[in-house]
Amino acid sequence: MQEINFSTQDILQKEFKEKRMGSAYDPTDVDSFLDLVIKDYETFNREVSQLRAENEQLSGKVDDLTRQVNARQTVSSNPETTSQANNSVTNMDILKRLSNLERHVFGSQLDNGNQSVAPQGQSEELNTSSESGWTE
Repeated sequence: MQEINFSTQDILQKEFKEKRMGSAYDPTDVDSFLDLVIKDYETFNREVSQLRAENEQLSGKVDDLTRQVNARQTVSSNPETTSQANNSVTNMDILKRLSNLERHVFGSQLDNGNQSVAPQGQSEELNTSSESGWTE
């Protein structure tokens, strides 16, 4: 940003040298013109201050939103966390269903501890699943 050459005070206090009488500027015309320039400067200074404050506020919001996006990307980019949560729910659901199915199919035989009706190779698995305590 370029430096500002004059402040409103500089403009207000500026004195012009008079040359010869015939070619000099009218002091009242110069003063009225400088008054208008001062008002413009004041308006620009207020606007610049407001824009700077707004810029700081918006920069803060951008920083906050950037942090939120980065946090969400970190969570979503970590598939282990997401898939572990989904797998644990899915595994739990499967175990409950399996336990209910075993109870439905083998019902009283599992409650009595009689596993001779179960097909070969499944007795140990059925016993383990039903003893896990998964019920609806």
